[in-house]
Amino acid sequence: MDALTTLLPSIPPAVWWALAVVMTIIGVAGTVLPVLPGTLLVMAGLFLGAWIDGFVRVSGWTVAAIAVLALLALAIDFVASVLGAQRVGASRWALIGAALGTVVGLFMGLIGVLFMPFVGAVAGELYALRQPPAGGLVPATPGVPVDSDTRRAFRVGTAAWIGMLVGTAVKLALGFVMIGVFVVALLW
Repeated sequence: MDALTTLLPSIPPAVWWALAVVMTIIGVAGTVLPVLPGTLLVMAGLFLGAWIDGFVRVSGWTVAAIAVLALLALAIDFVASVLGAQRVGASRWALIGAALGTVVGLFMGLIGVLFMPFVGAVAGELYALRQPPAGGLVPATPGVPVDSDTRRAFRVGTAAWIGMLVGTAVKLALGFVMIGVFVVALLW
């Protein structure tokens, strides 16, 4: 494949490198912030970096290995979130609440990003527990005290929150491994 600088010679390589670095940095931030496609931005930035010189220093095989790591990061993030919540029988609303809580938490700083997914998951599960079953107007948990529903919601919220934290940590670690593989290939 031709080098990017050969295809577009009017744009200096420094501009391409700056764009690749910015995409990668934003991607790393996106591994923690759910509104950005973090792993995909890291992958795109590293692909751009490899393409600048036509995959001479960073080979296509290295980029393929980085792509496998990116897919692994996406899969682990999804599985960790779902398994954490499913382990305690979380509803779909708990997962939706956790995701919405994360978005709201972005506006509250680091504490919000860390704890609002928990609050959202609890709120989502409480909402799900208050919904009538599909076939009738009976409360979702007839004969069960509200306190029991609250404890269940906190248990589900905690599991969903821990699942999201584990998924985020693994995704962040794999993002740094992707960058490390790229840098080693670039400098080797």
